[in-house]
Amino acid sequence: MTDAPSRAGSDPRMDRLKAGLRRRYGRERRFRLYGLLAIAVAIGFLALLLGRIWDQGHTAFIAHNLEVEVFMDPARIDPDYPQGTNFPQMVAEQQLAARGLSDDATGRASSELRGLFSSELKFQAGDLVRADPSVIGKTVTINAPLSDDADLYFKGEIERDTPADQRRLTDRQLDWLDRLEAEGLVERRFNTLLFTNGDSTEPELAGVLGAVVGSALLLLVTAFLAIPIGVAAAVYLEEFAPKNRISALIEVNINNLAAVPSIVYGLLGLALFINWMHLPRSSPLVGGLVLALMALPTIIIATRSSLKAVPPSIREAALALGASRIQTVFQHVLPLAMPGVMTGAIISMAHALGETAPLLLIGMVSFVPGVATSFTDPTGALPSLIYIWENASERAFHERTAAAIMVLLAFMIVMNAAAIILRRRFERRW
Repeated sequence: MTDAPSRAGSDPRMDRLKAGLRRRYGRERRFRLYGLLAIAVAIGFLALLLGRIWDQGHTAFIAHNLEVEVFMDPARIDPDYPQGTNFPQMVAEQQLAARGLSDDATGRASSELRGLFSSELKFQAGDLVRADPSVIGKTVTINAPLSDDADLYFKGEIERDTPADQRRLTDRQLDWLDRLEAEGLVERRFNTLLFTNGDSTEPELAGVLGAVVGSALLLLVTAFLAIPIGVAAAVYLEEFAPKNRISALIEVNINNLAAVPSIVYGLLGLALFINWMHLPRSSPLVGGLVLALMALPTIIIATRSSLKAVPPSIREAALALGASRIQTVFQHVLPLAMPGVMTGAIISMAHALGETAPLLLIGMVSFVPGVATSFTDPTGALPSLIYIWENASERAFHERTAAAIMVLLAFMIVMNAAAIILRRRFERRW
């Protein structure tokens, strides 16, 4: 027998099949490439945003202090009322005298030198005398922050080459700053005041502590109200409510409320909680109530989606073994849906943390220098503080705006990390 002759040419159907496979694999490779490109673009924009914020705000974490020796002149200090003494003027005159300079008739030289000191110098000297009146008549050392313009000069934000009419420091003030630095009286240190002070009209003394505490109190009120109410409403609508026109209407309205602009919730809070209920304006209580109203739709929608994702066999098995409807929901269905519920809570709380418009309408745009100690004290929040600082006229507030944004991002990361850890514990448990 002879071997069958080989077929001349190729099978057209096989060629078409191979060509189709090549096209399909090519589309898959292009799809993966497009996905990687999209991720790279997103990471690039994120890196650009964070880099811009860091470039503008990292200098706010550094401050320059002036260490000076001050003679507590008994002729100018009243031990019973030390805060009435003009300590910056006294220090300026002593510094001029130490350098063999005299003030002019109008006092312009001492005024310019006094402009290099922060107002904190007055309070530090007054507190020192109040705590120990025996320092009167002695020479003491005071370490106080420089003014915001002097601090910007040492940070390179104000340059000597800039025309004099375009900067707030005169040539003589720049000469004095250079001399003080050459004498070793200027100290560069980490700006602890940024984290230990509340808001202030003086940029070098302004801090974010009051806003951080205010944001934490706001979120406590929001979480305490929105999460239990939202989860309870979602459980009832999904597991117990009859499926009729009323429940369908409620579901549609909840979905619509999730898309309502946040400023509308601010107007509602202003009319309801402040004008009608007369709750304290710009307080964490009112702010938390407004943000809770805004977070409720998101929590309800996310919780209902999580409950729907639980397999029906779980419910059927529990009911078949004799569990009641309530036992089935709260002992079997809800624990399995808890990771999704926590995800919805994380998203809603993160959204509430970054909201600004509703807080502005309930008065949190006002200047609050202190730190709130209760839910009814006036306070600010990080978003509103960022808004206030960005609109401030002083140049030094702009770097602190970027620093406050970094603090807000860090606050959000810590909050989300804690929530994710809590969610994973539920996942491992169930």
